[in-house]
Amino acid sequence: MLLGHPGGPFFRKKDDGAWSIPKGLYEADEEPRVAAFREFAEETGAPVPAGRELALGEFRLPTGKWLTVFAVEGDLDPADARSNTFEMEWPPRSGRRGTFPEIDRVAWFTPAEAERKLARGQFEFVSRLLSSL
Repeated sequence: MLLGHPGGPFFRKKDDGAWSIPKGLYEADEEPRVAAFREFAEETGAPVPAGRELALGEFRLPTGKWLTVFAVEGDLDPADARSNTFEMEWPPRSGRRGTFPEIDRVAWFTPAEAERKLARGQFEFVSRLLSSL
């Protein structure tokens, strides 16, 4: 499965437990699937590959946020991934602003590797994917 490592200074030295499914917020009037595909393209620089789609449903993260997750069978070369960016003050209270990628790298992982790499609470989507296959 393809996972993204969050960009920016907070995650620079974090690996296990820091990776995530490509995701983002969507508006109340936006369809979750459309938002998920948009977010994937923004965070990887590539459209969602054409392939079999699976809706994996919703689940709640330990933070209280809800995720609606979709999986697509496809291929993507992680070396070609290019994320959109965000701006923030860094270092804190310095008055300087830096620009950072939302996702600084993507990689393919086996389910066992994904369980170790994923941020807390996100392995549920891997379990749902495996039971759907």
